Amino acid sequence: MSQVDLLIRGGRVVSPDQIIEASVAIDGGRIVAVGHDDMMPSARETLQADGLYLLPGAIDSHVHFRDPGYPNKETWKSGSAAAACGGVTTVFEMPNTNPATGTVEALRIKQKAAESSYVDYGIHGLLGDDTIDRLEELLDAGVTSFKAFVGNTFGNLPAPTDGALLEGFEKLAPLGIRTVVHAENSSIMARRQQRMEEAGRIDAMAHLASRPAVCEIEAIGRVLTLAEWTGARVHIAHHSSRDSLFLLRDAKRRGVDVTVETCPQYLLLNIGDMTRLGGILRLNPPIREAHHNQPLWDALVEGVIDMIATDHAPHTPEEKSRPNIWQCDCGFPGVETQMPLMLTEINRGRASLMDYVRWSSVNPAKAWGLYGTKGVIAAGAHADIAIVDLAREGVLSEGKLHSVSKISPWNGRVVKGYPLHTLVRGRFVMRDGRLVEEAAGWGQSVKGVQRMPASRPRNVESYTSNILETPAGVPPTAAPRREAA
Repeated sequence: MSQVDLLIRGGRVVSPDQIIEASVAIDGGRIVAVGHDDMMPSARETLQADGLYLLPGAIDSHVHFRDPGYPNKETWKSGSAAAACGGVTTVFEMPNTNPATGTVEALRIKQKAAESSYVDYGIHGLLGDDTIDRLEELLDAGVTSFKAFVGNTFGNLPAPTDGALLEGFEKLAPLGIRTVVHAENSSIMARRQQRMEEAGRIDAMAHLASRPAVCEIEAIGRVLTLAEWTGARVHIAHHSSRDSLFLLRDAKRRGVDVTVETCPQYLLLNIGDMTRLGGILRLNPPIREAHHNQPLWDALVEGVIDMIATDHAPHTPEEKSRPNIWQCDCGFPGVETQMPLMLTEINRGRASLMDYVRWSSVNPAKAWGLYGTKGVIAAGAHADIAIVDLAREGVLSEGKLHSVSKISPWNGRVVKGYPLHTLVRGRFVMRDGRLVEEAAGWGQSVKGVQRMPASRPRNVESYTSNILETPAGVPPTAAPRREAA
């Protein structure tokens, strides 16, 4: 090759196993060479990256861009701009928009909105009682995966019944498709909230009291049971509690195909922050006691928790600042702040930069069938790269967020380590710390490059689809046969 589009020179390329000094050549949106600078082809453009680290772009498997339906909270353009400025090159967007992504018609509306995206994306379809018969057509139309809201959250989508969840897993297990699960027990939470509202509790701590860790323990146990029985792939969203880690550890040892995410807020915040910030910190699952923080870090290092996501869930300042905790909307923006928050902890020695790459990019790419194309800086892969200055210090400011939402619990937090440049398939979407506005619309669906591993369905003979007809040799009615007199 005589000349490539871009040559990144003098940086340090990070993988889960090593950090090497190398140059990276990019052409046609893909990486064509990684190695010694003397071996690189000439380039039409060169970026000097001396002292900087080249990370595979972060893959955030859990964002709410609120589009369609809630442009006052977020749009695909603003949410993806925040992702680009946070070193995130691929996002997976959740289905609790308006309309919810449970029909092909609703999916088409979301796909149209996503045409403004700066970054690549997957779309989670909705798994619920009334979508079971549409799962295959949603997959054919472009969803990459599904989400089951076993626990109640924004949008008030009804939790699937256990029967529907089982049947959904039966349909998806042979296809090898992974389902994200919001794992909390809706019945327990609804009853406890009602009791507290009747008692007049509207304080910030009431939210945690309504959703104790047992809600997560019970729901995760139930989901893992159904997934193991069917052979379905599942993903536990926003894991928040130390008390349910044993279930995940044991399930993985048994070979259950479960992946798990946690978020910076569960690693770094606790009820002391809830007392200070009130409704700003209301989210689902709730911010918990301080004794949960370190076990979640330990589970990341151990591999029980696989990845970092954000549950980016923006709302307006007014919606987050009401005096009644039950009237404060749940969630806050996070896709732009995740990388500096986590790099700060890397600088503090909490884990290595190689660990961070595993959590932020490699493991998500593997979970969603993208690894090799994404999640790695290697020849043939998409040139999705976050170029990071680990020494850069700063203060997070909610007013500078690219999200429509301008309220964040991280406001004023001192950080060390920032992404300076973000490339998506070889194109700068952030450069020198600034959004490249003309890159809006560059993002595209990852559906075309998604390759999930071979499926491993189990107990297929008991699937609902296989019990709807009377078996051969069995009388068509339950009436006993009687001998003629």
